[in-house]
Amino acid sequence: MSLPSKPPPERSLAIAQARREWIEGDAATRGNRVEPWLLRSWQRCLAAGHRPQQRVSFDPVSRQAAQRVAERNRSLLSAARPVLAKLSRAIADTRYFAILTDADGTVIETGALPGGSDSAARHARNIARIGVDLSERAVGTTAIGAALAERESVWLHRGEHFFNDTSVYSCAGAPLFGPAGDCIGMLDLTGVQAVERPELRHLATLSARSIENALVLALPCALLLRLDWPGYGGGPGSEGLLCIDEDGRVTGANTAARQMLHQPAGPQPAPHCQELFALPPQMLFDAARRGDAVLEVPLWSGLRVQARPQLPDGEAAPPPAPGRPRLRDVEAALIRRAVDDARGNVAEAARTLGISRATVYRTLNRARNGA
Repeated sequence: MSLPSKPPPERSLAIAQARREWIEGDAATRGNRVEPWLLRSWQRCLAAGHRPQQRVSFDPVSRQAAQRVAERNRSLLSAARPVLAKLSRAIADTRYFAILTDADGTVIETGALPGGSDSAARHARNIARIGVDLSERAVGTTAIGAALAERESVWLHRGEHFFNDTSVYSCAGAPLFGPAGDCIGMLDLTGVQAVERPELRHLATLSARSIENALVLALPCALLLRLDWPGYGGGPGSEGLLCIDEDGRVTGANTAARQMLHQPAGPQPAPHCQELFALPPQMLFDAARRGDAVLEVPLWSGLRVQARPQLPDGEAAPPPAPGRPRLRDVEAALIRRAVDDARGNVAEAARTLGISRATVYRTLNRARNGA
């Protein structure tokens, strides 16, 4: 199968028709599909009293203000710079460049700017400055504002930007989540008067996850768990990362771990391992101390994850805390919960857990007798 020799046609006509319908209210163009997140952004801009013809200015930023922005985001910058360096290689020949912002849409770092015409260079310099406000309230619909508002990755091309002045840009954006689950910024890949490259949305998302992973790995913790589903060794790009303190409480996690363990989005009180895993936390520490490469860990839902426990270099696992449950007690609690969820249907509970009915009966009888 041969690949196309040139990119697909520009979407400028379809975008222009959508703008006439949704921004200018032209009923004659009804029927143009618009991404829901894009329409929501346009509507927010209109509700704020903006019109597409308004001029967009990028205010100058003092050196002191830029330094304050960098200081506030020191840990994010440290995690992001190696990723931005790799990104520059991937997009070197595309006339796109990277922009990193904080959670307010303020630029805190940029990648190398591509060469080009004086006009393109000027438009690039306007937005690629530390301290510039590129939030939706300042510059209308962009990948930056949309990613921060929607908490998901987006692709935005030319006229899909709300203001006419920003229609020279094409950009992909992905939000960044900190170890506590809060949105701490976003990563943007922008081109000026460039060919549409929607595949950059995937690259932005992958790069954002790499930055998140670096933030988690930089946390001090008593135990690091690298999580995958059994049989799905996805590697560093897709594995869950979980930081645990000496008391068994989770102190940080990446997006993959939160999704695997069904933890709600946004900042939440730190859960304890026993709320997540159907085994005592000490077993995880013991496995790390023994150097076990992989440990299959049951969840309270009946699912299982594959964990690679790691201790910080040169540290020993904390001693067992008093009152920790025995493994058989944890197994019994897991089975009782499955039976309760199945409304007493032992066969259904056994199927859910992947064990035999005899094992369910034997475990429950042993628990009743205190064995």
